[in-house]
Amino acid sequence: MPSLGTTFEPLYSSATAITVTSVASLTSGSAAGSAVVDNSTNLYEDALVGVTIVTGASGTSSAGVVTVYAYSDVDGTPHYTDSVSGADATQTLTSPTNLRVLGVINCVANATTYYGGRFSVARAFGGWLPKKWGIVLQNGAGATLGSSGSSANFIGVNGQIP
Repeated sequence: MPSLGTTFEPLYSSATAITVTSVASLTSGSAAGSAVVDNSTNLYEDALVGVTIVTGASGTSSAGVVTVYAYSDVDGTPHYTDSVSGADATQTLTSPTNLRVLGVINCVANATTYYGGRFSVARAFGGWLPKKWGIVLQNGAGATLGSSGSSANFIGVNGQIP
């Protein structure tokens, strides 16, 4: 057991890709969900999500955004928040308020690459990283996103005694 006054420091993993290829050419108003991330082996305390969004060649709104949500397994069956499939696929969101907002990325110009993150998944779920989780990207940019270049990844975080 650590003694009083022991300092804990974060131990970061290498970046790991989140499978969300369905964001390519995503139309405005649509959502793309990632494949589920299984944390039952690594047992990370948190996951810091980074997202890269590439806007399309035309039509992007000067008030455009991409909202980054997190979903989780709710009962081990698996059933995911807001009927998200748990697969890399476009998603029909019935009530995005059932998802947890990780962050919003302003995407206000055509043919531009935007970076968002590092968003804490554990913070979105009250301080605990779910056993199985994933992200949903909702396109509110006013136009179809670029056909390539958009991606997501995470860095797992655990505590350590230096």
